[in-house]
Amino acid sequence: MKLHNIKYFVILLAFGATSCAKLNEDPRSFIPANQFYKTQADAVAAVTAAYSLLNAGSNSIQTPYNTLFNTGMNFMADDEGPGPGATNADVRSQAVLGHASSGLRILQIWQQHYAAIKKANIAIDTIPHIQFDATLNKRLVAEAKFLRALYYFNLVRLYGDVPLVLHDQTSINLSDLQVPRTAVATVYKQIETDLTAAATDLPNAYTGADLGRATAGAANALLAKVYLTERQWAKAVTQAEVVINGPYGYDLFTNYADVFLPASKNGKEHIFSAQFKANSQGQGNNQAPRAILNAIPGMVSSYADQVVFYSVPDATKPGGVDKFFSIYKLYSANDKRKRISFVTRFQSPSTNLWYGKLNDNTIPGDSTPFFNKYYDPNVVANEAESGANVPIIRFSEVLLIHAEAENELNGPTTKAYTSVNRVRKRAGLDDLSGLTQAQFRDAVYLERRLEFVFEYQRWFDLIRERDANGNGILEASLLKVGKTNVTKGVAGKFYLFPIPQQEIDNSNGKLTQNPGWQ
Repeated sequence: MKLHNIKYFVILLAFGATSCAKLNEDPRSFIPANQFYKTQADAVAAVTAAYSLLNAGSNSIQTPYNTLFNTGMNFMADDEGPGPGATNADVRSQAVLGHASSGLRILQIWQQHYAAIKKANIAIDTIPHIQFDATLNKRLVAEAKFLRALYYFNLVRLYGDVPLVLHDQTSINLSDLQVPRTAVATVYKQIETDLTAAATDLPNAYTGADLGRATAGAANALLAKVYLTERQWAKAVTQAEVVINGPYGYDLFTNYADVFLPASKNGKEHIFSAQFKANSQGQGNNQAPRAILNAIPGMVSSYADQVVFYSVPDATKPGGVDKFFSIYKLYSANDKRKRISFVTRFQSPSTNLWYGKLNDNTIPGDSTPFFNKYYDPNVVANEAESGANVPIIRFSEVLLIHAEAENELNGPTTKAYTSVNRVRKRAGLDDLSGLTQAQFRDAVYLERRLEFVFEYQRWFDLIRERDANGNGILEASLLKVGKTNVTKGVAGKFYLFPIPQQEIDNSNGKLTQNPGWQ
């Protein structure tokens, strides 16, 4: 599903371009999309273009699921941060919450999503007017609606009210391209509408070259997540059960490693993923080498991503503190996910020697953990060509959505325990039992953190999750890792990204800024 030499269409609203007011456009040379796309092949290409922003990327271009969410979002959270190889000053500033509305990654996330939405809109608008197989025609439109819903779901969670653009903007008039923000509730309503339609018109599964495309199960699973985010507990429970009990054949892999190994991609646990291909002209997952120690003979790596370290009191450690407490140490010793999600050393393919990094020489065996989920054992020498997919939603998440929503609705019922314990059993952990509603909530939150580490989920969870009193957990969680900037400015400021200042400047006053941002 990747395209070579992607050309990004630039319009004022969506892509943060400089003002086009001085351009002397000749409308006679403009070809509307409905005249350009005329064949079945054109229709397929239009939808493929909408997929491309999930995974396209290179050393110079980051896209949401190919490192951009990491550098532009998860570095801000409490599990990971920029390593020595991350030298971009803007990224490092954002990682400590010192960024502003002019930040590069803030703008890029906005631009990339609206670029993708533009492509989805073109497909949705034009494909119904092309004459070819009716079933395929309907399916392609449904795929585009699924993708548009996913892109808007990301935007509304990050920025709040966002411009809701549902048709390709073909006008060359500046005023037509300047669209105001749309209320969150309206954006969510459109997301639900798109996913409901997609679930009706998409197939349950694909074979061959179509593996990895959006399915009915993917639309229903994402809709369950949308309802969970909106705190519509009953709908989230019902929707999750559609996926759990449906005809899709989803299940957990017995071996947690199979979730990430390229050899088992698009398997029974993978509901929808960003697709990557190894050793194929830059179509690899660029996240993999960023989490590998640099200067290892025979390996291409940058060590740009690292586990967040911070100190906590511990009388058993030298100096009375554990200087290297991190997400790595939240896993129990018998949690099978720990040795899959992290490694502490690497073997050089050139010398066969092992390389690692000690945290503290006074603590035997206290080595730095490195994220491991996107490592491809088939491309050791150049992990920039990793063929590991990035899971966007998988079956274990549907189980945890079900457990969380059922607990919020009815307390920790048998149904809630059954779902969360399926995930824990695969991890080698004992069943949960006998918890209060608040304790169960915290247990599910922790389970999400351990299950989905380094999968671009943590920041979204931090802005969504609440404590027993209904208060957000973001500020307290970030303070634990020393990110004191979270207390500066307007309370709750960091629950939303700032609207990119470049977009505000180009909007003729139609875009407003989020509270606390300049």
